[in-house]
Amino acid sequence: MIYYITGGERSGKSRYAQQLAERLSASPVYLATSRIWDQDFKKRVDRHQADRDGRWTTIEEEKYIGQVDMAEKVIVMDCVTLWLTNWFADSKSDIESCLDSCKSEADQLFSNAQKGTLIIISNEIGMGLHAQTEVGRKFTELQGWINQYIAKRADKAIFMVSGLPIELK
Repeated sequence: MIYYITGGERSGKSRYAQQLAERLSASPVYLATSRIWDQDFKKRVDRHQADRDGRWTTIEEEKYIGQVDMAEKVIVMDCVTLWLTNWFADSKSDIESCLDSCKSEADQLFSNAQKGTLIIISNEIGMGLHAQTEVGRKFTELQGWINQYIAKRADKAIFMVSGLPIELK
């Protein structure tokens, strides 16, 4: 089963995903995709870690999510945006290369998800202000395409607004 949870920043996505995972498993797994870019971001990561209790196992994988063993596990992937950022930065903002690599990794992850339950968190960054830079616009487009790719494959899709879930499918 694949769940896709999307919404804006601070919309309640992570809390909703965590609560869902805890209902589905006594020992959920957190797939962390972020790099620690600066001290401010480290504080954010620390806060997310503090939100999870001893039932949780954490796997850190910045890019190669298709290699994660999902057999009989409930895994929360947090999040698509940070994972894409890693690929986008490493590809020097090459959208085509990044899109191909990310779709390939996502396909492997979806295949592995048949052996477990996957809860994917993403952001709807295209709903905010129009990016002022070319690289910002490229990333927003990339994020939108990958979100569509994942949402199409998901069994359930939820849009979070102000802490409230809206079921899309």
